[in-house]
Amino acid sequence: MANTAQAKKRARQAETHRARNTAQRSALRTAIKKVQKALESKDKAAAQLAFREACAAIDRSAGKGLIHKNNAARHKSHLNTRLRALG
Repeated sequence: MANTAQAKKRARQAETHRARNTAQRSALRTAIKKVQKALESKDKAAAQLAFREACAAIDRSAGKGLIHKNNAARHKSHLNTRLRALG
């Protein structure tokens, strides 16, 4: 357990950051799953809309440091490849 005031504050901040990161990571995964679900149902219009929203969420996560930029690029590339194959 933290003993100093500084350590107690850092523990509080770490808990806040952990909760925020968890929520943002969950939202990111949900956005990606929406694209995958639309792709599996062969609904191109819904897949394109979900892909645009997912790209925004992926870029936002990479910008905030939640995921690495190469990880973001890989996600977008794989989803785009599947979307183009649907055409």
